Amino acid sequence: MERTLKLTPEHEMLRTTFRKFVDNEIVPNYAQWEKDKIVPREVFKKMGDLGFLCPWAEEKYGGVSTGWAKGNPVPDIIPDMIMMEELGWRSVIGVFSHLHNFMTSPYIDTYGNDEQREKWLPGLVSGEKICAIAMTEPGTGSDLGAVRTKAVRDGDDYIINGSKTFISNGVLADVVIVVCRTGEGYKGLSLIVVERGTSGFERSKPIPKIGLHPQDTATLYFEDCRVPAANLLGQEGDGWGQLMSKLQPERLCGCQLSTAMAERAVQLAVQYSQERQIFGKSLGSFQNTQFVLAECATKAQICRTFTDTMIVNYMNGQDITQEVSMGKYWVCETAIEVASKCLQIFGGYGYCEEYEISRIYDDSRVFTILAGSTEVMKLIVSRGLGVK
Repeated sequence: MERTLKLTPEHEMLRTTFRKFVDNEIVPNYAQWEKDKIVPREVFKKMGDLGFLCPWAEEKYGGVSTGWAKGNPVPDIIPDMIMMEELGWRSVIGVFSHLHNFMTSPYIDTYGNDEQREKWLPGLVSGEKICAIAMTEPGTGSDLGAVRTKAVRDGDDYIINGSKTFISNGVLADVVIVVCRTGEGYKGLSLIVVERGTSGFERSKPIPKIGLHPQDTATLYFEDCRVPAANLLGQEGDGWGQLMSKLQPERLCGCQLSTAMAERAVQLAVQYSQERQIFGKSLGSFQNTQFVLAECATKAQICRTFTDTMIVNYMNGQDITQEVSMGKYWVCETAIEVASKCLQIFGGYGYCEEYEISRIYDDSRVFTILAGSTEVMKLIVSRGLGVK
């Protein structure tokens, strides 16, 4: 089926270049990074050197000015989507460059002032600095309104106390955008940047997970952490609106990665079904295998069509809150189902770590939780229907 997402020659050139980078620099080393439970910082620096980080940033900061993060009326998020596809198609999404590119650094470009952009964006584009955002707290989960980490103004500084958990890039991050409480209710949330080395800011070792092993997830601790008031993004109380604006592309990221992994799972299962011999004939010759693969391929195609449509609509300036919530719920749940059924085709080999399908099965699971759980997405959709 022809894709609704139309790529320019420049987009295709980016895909070719990035695919070579993934094949040469990431895939051969990925198994070791899984054992190490972290990706070397040098990988981000190499990506920055080749122009793969924050392509939306203005040229004066080292980017190529696709501009979507700053609110360009005709944004081009396709470069970011292409890189996510390639990581998903190689089953190496534990290199969380997409979080740095698409889910965290854009806050600084969109909501930062000229001084803040000048201070942080060049390092984020070059890969010398790595970005994270700290929302979730122990006991709050997807309920951002329950944030308890406090930031109290003290002269020209804020003093931050609290903790965050399940923070992606939490170990590697040099620039952490912290969701803090500066007042009451939803209007009392603010985003404050805390830099590596700030007194009173500590982090845990990587949290062991069932998937995404190379991606460093950590708990962050803030104890009388003194941060310049100049590190506030926007104004006090802007945090809720800022988060709601950027959570939509973050959820779109989950759809894109889940779709790519579902497509790769089908590809692997089809290939294996032709190679595996059982009872004197290929596994793929059995009707049950054919039916399972047909179902999985159909669902992966629907995921692709839905996701591409959301990308196009977002670039056309449409409000995709309702459809991206539908997508985040359905696409990510479907990717898990597809990965599970495709793994079953591999039999016992599918349960072995040396087979790529097992990694897809493990890694796909997180996207029904990350950026808002399936249950929260269903609530958003129901409210969009007027159900209360």
